[in-house]
Amino acid sequence: MAEILKYTKEGFEKLKEEYDFRTKEERERIKVAIAEARSFGDLSENAEYDEARNEQAKNEARIKELDELIQHAVVVDDAHLDAETVGLGSAVKVERDGKEVEYKIVGSNEADPFVNKVSDMSPVGKALVGARKGDVVQVDIPAGTIRLKVLDVYKA
Repeated sequence: MAEILKYTKEGFEKLKEEYDFRTKEERERIKVAIAEARSFGDLSENAEYDEARNEQAKNEARIKELDELIQHAVVVDDAHLDAETVGLGSAVKVERDGKEVEYKIVGSNEADPFVNKVSDMSPVGKALVGARKGDVVQVDIPAGTIRLKVLDVYKA
């Protein structure tokens, strides 16, 4: 049985958009590239054909993966979330080392530390889930322990 993964509505929509893109536009683009490469002649020594077929295999593998993710996804409806308590789909402003940082709590497949999207399963996410404005949480990270003071919580 596949692992059940939680998604925000936004994250789930992105999965569906990528699935639609890959099953329609990308499949068609690759089909055209294969047909064009075939027209170059001998397939046994045709690098363009090999590359197009490799692209096709990668695209089909990703489509299969996306299909699995979509079928087994649990989408968290943020309409039923307590806006004052940190949970999946929340945005939370914290004070860390004297600086304000804003995180969005997302499912593990949506996490992107470069834009402060933190997984609910990460050390920071686990520490923040359930916290409320004014709470101070401690997070054990490889570099030691950090303190985060929750300044504000709102729906992202």
